[in-house]
Amino acid sequence: MPHLRIEYTGNLDGHVDMQALCNVLCRTLTQFQDETGNSVFPLTGTRVLAYPAPYAAVADGAPDRAFLYLVLRIAPGRPQALLDAVGKALLAQLDCTLAPITALRSIRATLQFDEGRPVYEGKWASA
Repeated sequence: MPHLRIEYTGNLDGHVDMQALCNVLCRTLTQFQDETGNSVFPLTGTRVLAYPAPYAAVADGAPDRAFLYLVLRIAPGRPQALLDAVGKALLAQLDCTLAPITALRSIRATLQFDEGRPVYEGKWASA
C-alpha cells in the first residue's frame, strides 16, 4: 500500500496524458519519508491506477464538464500532519499536470483517503 485509484470522465482522454499523471502521482507518494529517513510508502507496494468513465453526467447537464475522483487507500497509523502533507502534494501535482487544459474546460477533482484495517489481506508475488 498505498493504492491511488483515479476515476475520471472519459472526456479527458485526448487532453490529459493519464500515464504521465499516474507516474507523477506515484513519484509524489514515494518521496515521503518518516523522521528516520525511511520511505513512508514502499516502492514495491505503491500503485496508481486510472480508469475512465465512458458515461458520466453532471447536475447542470453540461457535456464538457470533466471530473476526477481520486481515492488513496492506506493502512492506518500515519500521523495526520503527514496525511495533510501527502494530500497537499498530490493536489499540487494534479494542478500542475492539468494546468494546460484548464483554460479549455471546467475540471473538478476530489481527493479522498480511505484508511482502515483490512479484514483480509493476502499477498502473492512471482519473484
